[in-house]
Amino acid sequence: MNILLKHVLERLVRVGDLKVTGPKGTAHKFGDGSGEPVHIHIKTSHAERAITFDPMLAVPEAYMDGELDVLEGGILGLMRIAFQNMGSSGIDVSWSKAIEGLRHAFRRLQQINTAARSRRNVQRHYDLSGELYKLFLDEDMQYSCAYFEQPDMTLDEAQLAKKRHIAAKLRLKAGQTVLDIGSGWGGLGLYLAKIFDVDVQGVTLSTEQHGVATDRAHAQGLQDRVHFELKDYRHINERFDRIVSVGMFEHVGVNHYRTFFDKTATLLKPDGVMLLHTIGRSGVPWATSAFVRKYIFPGGYIPAMSEVMPAIEKSGLVVTDIEI
Repeated sequence: MNILLKHVLERLVRVGDLKVTGPKGTAHKFGDGSGEPVHIHIKTSHAERAITFDPMLAVPEAYMDGELDVLEGGILGLMRIAFQNMGSSGIDVSWSKAIEGLRHAFRRLQQINTAARSRRNVQRHYDLSGELYKLFLDEDMQYSCAYFEQPDMTLDEAQLAKKRHIAAKLRLKAGQTVLDIGSGWGGLGLYLAKIFDVDVQGVTLSTEQHGVATDRAHAQGLQDRVHFELKDYRHINERFDRIVSVGMFEHVGVNHYRTFFDKTATLLKPDGVMLLHTIGRSGVPWATSAFVRKYIFPGGYIPAMSEVMPAIEKSGLVVTDIEI
């Protein structure tokens, strides 16, 4: 193992029990020895160099490329150690921190999500086969966080609880019109129409999701109450009694928060209600993980509260409830 990588790992890994074997067979241990042991083998000098200068991106890439093996503890154990050390003082490795700082500085450039770029980003992630998502989602194909009212709930029960919770906050009345921005595979819109007798228009940028959602509406006999469109929210002109957006805001991009709330403000009727559900970061604004941005959510970003609230206030919308 090269001296620089040893220095990086000594600074990064303060908690846990991590053993690292380098390309030449030399092994070193890091952490305080607590918890289940994890042993990884960095198999190539290429991976060793990459991890030295950009561990947050290079470790998962090396694992995917077969240049890093987890010999003990499994990938979940390795991830546990990584998360345990994210808040430690050891994270301050000058060159690694500098790389992350540059990513933060340039995050606005990476999130210039025009309509065309937004569609490309969404299709790259969501236009994978629905069969893939069925492997780990609930029966209703809800892709956002579930709501576990009780710890022993199943995933299906918790996702139903989420939809009930959203509907309660929207205070729906029969005959109202609802806009679902980022309607996914259609589960929420179909639920609201069926249970609360409202008319729903859902919009998505995913061709795969649009097709599945439309088929589901016809299969449930709700095609006259629920319409799904392949459309960017910026191109909608009607007005609605209610707007709901669940798990879509992460794709908007910091540069476009004001645009998003200005637009939704014009789409709401004077006495309208909007509910926005998003993943949020508990700390200060920062950059999206390089691995997540490159391989999972291109153009995506998890916002801090301080980034969202000013855009809401400037749009003229009034915040009446925040749940974390």
